[in-house]
Amino acid sequence: MKKSVTLPEFPRDEVRAAIAQGIQQAQGKPIQMKRRSKRKPFVFIASTVAVFSLTIGTAYVSPTFASTLSKLPIIGSVFNDSGLPGLKQASEQGLTKAVGETQTINGISVTVDEVLYDDSRITVGVTMQSEQELSELYFGAGLEFTINGAQPTVSSGSYSEQRLSPTVRTGIATFDVKQVEEMPDFFQLGLILAGEKGEKWTFSTPIEKITEIVHVPVNHRQQVEGIELDISNISFSPSGISLDYEAKMNGILDNPPASIEFFITDGQGREIASHSGGGKAQFDDGVWKLSSTKAFDPIAQHVGKLTITPYVAIPTGGGSFQIDADGKETHLPFNPSAYKEVNFQPFTVEVPVQ
Repeated sequence: MKKSVTLPEFPRDEVRAAIAQGIQQAQGKPIQMKRRSKRKPFVFIASTVAVFSLTIGTAYVSPTFASTLSKLPIIGSVFNDSGLPGLKQASEQGLTKAVGETQTINGISVTVDEVLYDDSRITVGVTMQSEQELSELYFGAGLEFTINGAQPTVSSGSYSEQRLSPTVRTGIATFDVKQVEEMPDFFQLGLILAGEKGEKWTFSTPIEKITEIVHVPVNHRQQVEGIELDISNISFSPSGISLDYEAKMNGILDNPPASIEFFITDGQGREIASHSGGGKAQFDDGVWKLSSTKAFDPIAQHVGKLTITPYVAIPTGGGSFQIDADGKETHLPFNPSAYKEVNFQPFTVEVPVQ
């Protein structure tokens, strides 16, 4: 019996502290645990030319209109103001593509700000401006995408928004792609954003993979408590670190599989923040087969070695649906007793000179 699902995201803070403590005891070195707080978005003032062209012929600009103008991001600023070091660094180094295409439907203007194609990860920044205040979840789960007009074989991702004013917000969508065939270096990216009232904004832009990527074969394998873990590759770029892994674990179809996560520190014991997304999971003859690419912040140039500790993030809820031959769905409830703690051994990776 086969079933493919998308792995959910898991809260990791409660297990990181325990991992850090274990590494500290083993190595006798202090571990500095840092958490990135949510920063308020930096507000850019619209250019003088834009203001005059919109207000010429009138002696009065309403405070609401002026406030809206002041909060509109300039093209190419969404990544820079995201608070994510990888996107900020990639944008500052000119590795992102500024798009600036806008479509307006029902008084709502959506602009594709910029795009970054880094290995198998695609990141898109958008700006939404409305004549009226919108509900918090007006754009639902965010952007969908296509590759040369076709849906990808397997993909997962995330979407987040920042509210700059009642009528202006920005969004960042990230897509992790798992194709049967190798991802092309250059392709036409299609983007679709749906609104709460049936609106559909569609865009298409050519994108190209950045070349500033260094791949390091790892080929590290561990087998612990019936879990076979294989870390094949780590790549480094100005936008961050990517770690590819596959795993097999015994399980039952009733429950979603546990996720394999990674705690990474540099030579000084400082944590490299992770931005973990989803992945591919397939259930076949009592075995879950997992694969995913995990993303982390970029590292400083002086870092020469990383310590990587795999760990199991056990789901806190969920369940699944089983569909029979007649299409009838049966809900399979979550069973926390099916999971157990697993202790992987840390390993090190030498960082290549970039």
